[in-house]
Parts: sequence; structure tokens; C-alpha cells
Amino acid sequence: MNNTRFATAIHIMTLLAKSPQDWLTSEWMAGSININPAVVRKEISVLRGAGLIISRQGKDGGSQLARHSDSITISQIYSAVKNTEVLGKKNQNPNPACSVGREINNHLNDLFVETDKLVVNFLGDKSLKEFTDQFG
Repeated sequence: MNNTRFATAIHIMTLLAKSPQDWLTSEWMAGSININPAVVRKEISVLRGAGLIISRQGKDGGSQLARHSDSITISQIYSAVKNTEVLGKKNQNPNPACSVGREINNHLNDLFVETDKLVVNFLGDKSLKEFTDQFG
């Protein structure tokens, strides 16, 4: 599994938390992450849709946190960008004539839901501020 969306989102959010008064551009953030600014803009759009950041356009444009970093949790960031199950994807067309194939996806659904709950619970109420305070 090679999904860097959460890592990219938490990087963006940490940069914004470290500079709460500044309007950071996607180009500047992309330089820190060392990725294409278009990828940053895509994640900014998702994070904005989740109400975690605000953005403005123009010469003095950029993004900021929508609220203070101590009121944003790591689990909220995870939930905003989560696009696949922690355990991956299920096989689309298992053989219905097989006793395992016929039922596997039902049982995997339960396993996936429980695993996702464990991840969210593990991330818990740890705030973005707590995470950001680890950096110099």
C-alpha cells in the first residue's frame, strides 16, 4: 500500500500550525514536502471541504488553519483524507460458487470497520498543536 495522503495532509497542517498568522502558498508548502504543488492544492481542497483550513486567492493568497491547532485533532485530519481502508481493498468478484468466496467480503467488511475504529481511537484526541510542538 503506497498512499501518502495522510502524510501529505499532516505535513500541510503542521506547516500551517507553525505559521498561524501567515497565508502559506501551495508552492511554498510543496517545497517543504518536496512534491508537485498540484498535489498540495488537491489536499488543500479536501482539507478545506472538511472545514480544517481556509484559503484565499490572489497576490496575497494562500491557506491558513480554519481554527486554532489545539482544536483540530489528528483523527479529524485522518478522517478528512482517508480514501481507502487501512487494510486495503477487497477483491471485487470472488467466486460465489466457493464457500469462502461467497462470504469473504461480508466478513472483510466487519474486519475493515473494526480496524478503522482502532486507528481513529489510537489517534484519539491528540491535537494538531501537540503534534506540531514536536518540531523546533
